[in-house]
Amino acid sequence: MDGLLGGFSALMSPDLWALMLVGVVVGIIFGAIPGLSATMAIVLFLPITFSLNVYQAFTLLVALYIGGVSGGLISAILINIPGSAMSIATCYDGHPMAESGHAKRALGIGIVFSFLGTIFSLIIMIVAAPTLADFAVGLSAYEFFALTFFALVLVSSVGGKNIFKGLAAALMGLACCMIGMAPVDGAVRYSFGITGLLQGIPLTPAVIGMFAVTEILLNATKPIKPGGVDQRKIEKIRGFGFSVKEMFSQMKNFLMSSVIGLVIGFLPGMGGSLANQVAYVAAQKTSKHPEKFGTGIMDGIVASETSNNASIGGAMIPLLALGIPGDGPTAMLLGAFTIHGLVAGPLLFTTSGNLVNLIFAAMFACSLIMIVVEFFGIRIFSKIIDVPREILYPVVLAICIVAAYANNRTMFDVWLLFVFGVLGFLMAKFKIPRACFVLGLVLGENIETNLRRAIQLGHGSFEEFFTRPISCVLLIISFVIIARTIYVQVRSSRATKQAAPKE
Repeated sequence: MDGLLGGFSALMSPDLWALMLVGVVVGIIFGAIPGLSATMAIVLFLPITFSLNVYQAFTLLVALYIGGVSGGLISAILINIPGSAMSIATCYDGHPMAESGHAKRALGIGIVFSFLGTIFSLIIMIVAAPTLADFAVGLSAYEFFALTFFALVLVSSVGGKNIFKGLAAALMGLACCMIGMAPVDGAVRYSFGITGLLQGIPLTPAVIGMFAVTEILLNATKPIKPGGVDQRKIEKIRGFGFSVKEMFSQMKNFLMSSVIGLVIGFLPGMGGSLANQVAYVAAQKTSKHPEKFGTGIMDGIVASETSNNASIGGAMIPLLALGIPGDGPTAMLLGAFTIHGLVAGPLLFTTSGNLVNLIFAAMFACSLIMIVVEFFGIRIFSKIIDVPREILYPVVLAICIVAAYANNRTMFDVWLLFVFGVLGFLMAKFKIPRACFVLGLVLGENIETNLRRAIQLGHGSFEEFFTRPISCVLLIISFVIIARTIYVQVRSSRATKQAAPKE
């Protein structure tokens, strides 16, 4: 506690507060624009830190991280296009709520629980970082494979009305991960002689195409209403648009989603892109009214935004304690440590304890700045929904093209953007869940890498998958979920067919 107070004391400098304000605002903008992200914000601002001292540098980078993760909810809610993969699940209920005329309420829910999720994870990070880090170190390729497989099955089982379509979409995503160099031995697969495919399918143009371009194509097929498009009556709200009673009714959901985000966040290679979907599924599975999910229910927004922001503190644990980044932004922060002549890991707490405490304090302060900025921005953000789509979507498409090109500075990524846009459009028409495809694409490399490593460790045997307690339990639960979901669906289908003649 004394160390944290010392961090806040070191933070009491006008230049650091100015950097935090700028960083949070810029991070929110990067998070809100489809194709950009907290990772890209840190990448672009990393060279600027060369001229800053170490305190100023990490204050700015932490602010960009927190603002970027939270900012994704804005586009997810208002135009059904997630700012990043961390906000995919926010679209499921956030946009339907906005479409029903409650855009400000949806934004308010997302903002508040983004803040609470961040604060929760920061408290746990400070209190339990050593213990959690030790636990993560004890996990092997067997556990990582089982966890990733479990997450994929869990999301696919509720990714749509048809589990077969959900699993098919996930397998399509996994198949796309087979393109390019293999993650273990570097063997080239399915590149068809195309140089751009040697490094595999880049995630940024694929995700942007699957959601942003697809959404534009879907809206382009709808008739334009006289007097503008999508001009809905937006309610006037007080505060954040929901009552204290409603907030406390979400405490169970909040705590569960926070834990999910925290745990998945501190597992290296996982991050908020997985956490938000797992938390959403968990909230739906434990809800008294699961049928309302996807219609604009508060529970879905709470689960998604709490978990992806809780992953911030989780991802910082292995970074600071072990020198292992938990996600993309923390990988960039690891680079920042190197640039400034520091080594992230256990020794950081003894050699640069003041800096660690400053980072803790800055993350708390940035969270407060984030909720204040977004609170006053609700009225501005919500006006996006009034912009006629013949104006809005060309602008969004232009931003998507720039973001895809900026990914690797090649036109090949732009063409991939449109390929996945068309694929997403066809999937939407045939009611194949796009989120399951993206999740398969996101997790594909992790699944393959850990599977191959586990097989190598077991000398070709699969036995240890079922002799190690954690991996065994996760795999058994996964198979049970698949079997149960198929059984329920088949039974429901038969009941429908039997009832049809009577009608």
